[in-house]
Amino acid sequence: MNLVENQYKVIELLLVEDNYSDYILTKECFELQKLALNLHHVVNGEECMQFLLKQDKYATSPTPDIILLDINLPVMDGREVLAEIIKHEKLKCIPVVVLTTSQADKDILDMYKLRCSSYLTKPVDFNNFREVITQLSSYWFTVVAMPHTDNE
Repeated sequence: MNLVENQYKVIELLLVEDNYSDYILTKECFELQKLALNLHHVVNGEECMQFLLKQDKYATSPTPDIILLDINLPVMDGREVLAEIIKHEKLKCIPVVVLTTSQADKDILDMYKLRCSSYLTKPVDFNNFREVITQLSSYWFTVVAMPHTDNE
């Protein structure tokens, strides 16, 4: 997909985040970007995989263009999610951006070993968080050539 196509396509973004306040904050920051974006939200790794594999209540869910993934999740954590994603041919091309509070070198290394596309640390301050989302949006939704992930 080239830059011109990105400008007219509605972005399907899956946010995997168990903290409701962080979900609302992320949602508000994306709304400020005024993007053509559908933000889908799940609260744990198991729901993420159900969404991606179109199981149960997610049977008609769209294939996301990008996933924002927290590491520390209940039921199935972010590490386990990435390990599962790379096992599935249809899923492993979806960019996964880790968005988490952890700044631990081990977490960063582990997530890159599992093939995350980027690793971002969540700032605690709203303005800094908004700037991270602005830069993420600018990079992923206007600069990067995204894979075409239509439902098959």
